[in-house]
Amino acid sequence: MGIGLVVDDKSKKTKCTAPKSDDIYLKLTVKLYHFLVRKTGSKFNVVTLKRFFMSKVNKLPLLLSRLVRFMDGKKGKIVVVIGSVTDDLRVYEVLYLKVTILRFTKRVREGIERLMVNA
Repeated sequence: MGIGLVVDDKSKKTKCTAPKSDDIYLKLTVKLYHFLVRKTGSKFNVVTLKRFFMSKVNKLPLLLSRLVRFMDGKKGKIVVVIGSVTDDLRVYEVLYLKVTILRFTKRVREGIERLMVNA
């Protein structure tokens, strides 16, 4: 004869609802995206908000060369990176990019400004 165990506890999933960081600008951005998720039906806003909640370990850095490769042939688009962009010495030329990045290294900023070619 068995006993009736409550198994509802196993089905509960936890998810982040706020960033762990105390950065006030990040908190304001999260507040804005909470509003956008509520008022619009855009999947982009939902994914972006979820990325803001991720821990630093799960927000892996993106190399500049990979960013350039992703944007090849997508002129006029805006790149949104929730994470950091790091420098790559293998990049010799960066086409004109419109980029919004949460964080990037000083070397990347200098590299983008130095290598930028208006195309």
